[in-house]
Amino acid sequence: MNDIVISKFGGSSLATSSQFKRVKEIVDSNKMIKVVVPSAPGKRDEKDHKITDLLYMCYQLSSHGLKFDDIFKMIAERFFEICDSLSIDIDLENILEEIKINIEKNKGRDYCASRGEYINGILLAKYLGYEFIDASDVIFFNESNEIDEIKTNEALREKISMDDDIKYVIPGFYGSFMSEVRTFSRGGSDITGSVIANALDAKLYENWTDVSGFLVADPKIVENPKEIDLITYKELRELSYMGAKVLHEEAIFPVKKKGIPIQIKNTNRPQDKGTLIVPETWEKNREHLVTGIAGKKNFTVITVEKTLMNSDKSFLRKLVSVFETNDISIEHMPSGIDSISVVVSDEELNGKLSKIKEEMRIYLNPDNIISSSNMALVAVVGRGMIRTKGISARVFTALSSNGVNIRMISQGSSELNIIIGIENSDFETAIKAIYKAFYE
Repeated sequence: MNDIVISKFGGSSLATSSQFKRVKEIVDSNKMIKVVVPSAPGKRDEKDHKITDLLYMCYQLSSHGLKFDDIFKMIAERFFEICDSLSIDIDLENILEEIKINIEKNKGRDYCASRGEYINGILLAKYLGYEFIDASDVIFFNESNEIDEIKTNEALREKISMDDDIKYVIPGFYGSFMSEVRTFSRGGSDITGSVIANALDAKLYENWTDVSGFLVADPKIVENPKEIDLITYKELRELSYMGAKVLHEEAIFPVKKKGIPIQIKNTNRPQDKGTLIVPETWEKNREHLVTGIAGKKNFTVITVEKTLMNSDKSFLRKLVSVFETNDISIEHMPSGIDSISVVVSDEELNGKLSKIKEEMRIYLNPDNIISSSNMALVAVVGRGMIRTKGISARVFTALSSNGVNIRMISQGSSELNIIIGIENSDFETAIKAIYKAFYE
């Protein structure tokens, strides 16, 4: 493992010239930083627009043969403000003009969307005195729109010298396939940083944003929830899947392969400890059994009842295939001897409930099918829960004491989490009650 750090800065961290100055202070204070990965400028305030959103608007207008000059002017003004305020000496006008012409020539949605990171990367590299590397030259996708790890790693190791003091800026969010720009999903700059950390065997991957790491619960629900100092990859996956959003959920995978930790830090409060995301092998005594509480609303439960269901070896396969052919992801499948329930999000179901039930009747010949909606799922996650007695009892007691009715319970074999199904209307009450049971 190399004694270097890869640092990614989010859109809010690079939204203005004053934020650029903060980033420079952070980077200059840590000589181990080898590569900086910038996002496109984010919102300066609540009424502002993200640069990427404006670029998508340019693409939409251009693809319909409409003028996008006014929106592109807004983009240009944002970059000129940064450039002029920091006295960055580059030919920004020519860069913007070339991009505008390429959008008019319909170079594609991904090309258009990625130009915020591209320009920001050029500006930041010049401002920091770092070498700029276009992500299209080192981040490669394959036919399946997944990272071509071998080709990407070779390119990064060839371009980046580990034997000198040269430092680099590589824009986030995009790469290339067959010489054409390809992007990750929104928030994909997190993935770029992780891919680079993996390729260069970095000691640490820093992810700088506008919050001081992960919180035990949503601060919109729980007042002043505690910060999570340390969390494992697996715990983070569970919480991210259930709605806790600070880091792109796919950003874990590249660094996980080599056990590289991720440090979530606040650009505006660099003195804060932040959250360290580590491999499962890292041991540390824990003050709390529960690491985090997260959840999502709006699920539907479809329960299929059939006598001797457990003796029908093809039953489960036929049930799952109904959802597969309708392109619906299944969240959970709690079961009994003669019944099984399928939990799906309303967003996935998308008006297909009647069709699903009809196909179940045809292929499964059930005794009964019952569906119920308006369910929320709450996940209680923590490595400290494994083989610890009484966790479930504390959760259920907390919910019962606060008048929350439990509709479903699911616990994986890893014992890393307990997932509880409740009424949508009880969602906030449930999270507050569980938090109080373990943290107050």
